[in-house]
Amino acid sequence: MSVIIGISEMRITSDSRDVLATFALGSCVGLTLYDRETGIGGLIHCMLPLSKIDPAKASGNPFMFVDTGVQAMIQAMFDMGAQRKTLVAKVAGASRIMDAKGVFNIGERNHTVLRKVLWKNNILVAGEDVGGSSPRTMYLHMDTGKTILKMAGEEKEL
Repeated sequence: MSVIIGISEMRITSDSRDVLATFALGSCVGLTLYDRETGIGGLIHCMLPLSKIDPAKASGNPFMFVDTGVQAMIQAMFDMGAQRKTLVAKVAGASRIMDAKGVFNIGERNHTVLRKVLWKNNILVAGEDVGGSSPRTMYLHMDTGKTILKMAGEEKEL
């Protein structure tokens, strides 16, 4: 069953019938985490890098921000039984859509904060497709643990 994750949302599941999907990853960053042993997986779509710009919004929706959202996702996966040593992380997005001159660098900042949060949690990125100027669609197939990316009419596995 398709489970759609919108902007500033996160889902975790262990149902092998699920396909988690998020659309229109521009400067936002998408992260899939999948535990090869337990079959627990999740997908998050974060919009902004740091929650300190709006602590009230971060309190109401931590998934809007990379720093709070990714940490919450990791903890929720551990709470479900996922193990750090068998987690596979895949990253997409962080493009320069609507910021071609790099004035705000939201995509780049999102990517940098994401890498830092994963590094602090001792989780390495197994695959990524970031930057550029095209939006991406990201899928996590729970039956196989594969992360599939669609961009500019092309499809590939991360």
